Amino acid sequence: MANADPQAAALPALMSVELVYAAAPHVLETVTLRLPVGASAGDALRASGFGDRFGDLLGDRSGDRSGDRSGELRDGLRLGLWGRLCAPAETLSDGDRLELLRPLLIDPMEARRQRLRRDGLRKATRRASPRG
Repeated sequence: MANADPQAAALPALMSVELVYAAAPHVLETVTLRLPVGASAGDALRASGFGDRFGDLLGDRSGDRSGDRSGELRDGLRLGLWGRLCAPAETLSDGDRLELLRPLLIDPMEARRQRLRRDGLRKATRRASPRG
């Protein structure tokens, strides 16, 4: 093709990745990033700017390229890729959703027990469904 743009061939291939962080209950921050193909979860976290706002999230583990999949970051934060823990070295794909997860404050079963003690059993109300 004689009219192919030589500058377009020199541009790196980019992918779109969404990074989501729940900084507090009912507070969700979402950033859509354009990263080079082959970027890691750690690269996405650095590019998001969350480190500038919340401090260095990767800590001294940024160079960790081991197979460790714990995803443990500073202050107990963890990285998740589509709801599964991942390491900062995990390679991302176009359209991935990367989540920055806060540690649980209470065991979910204990929270359920506390709600039961506080609220008691709530009876489900049934809707009358039209039958035809």
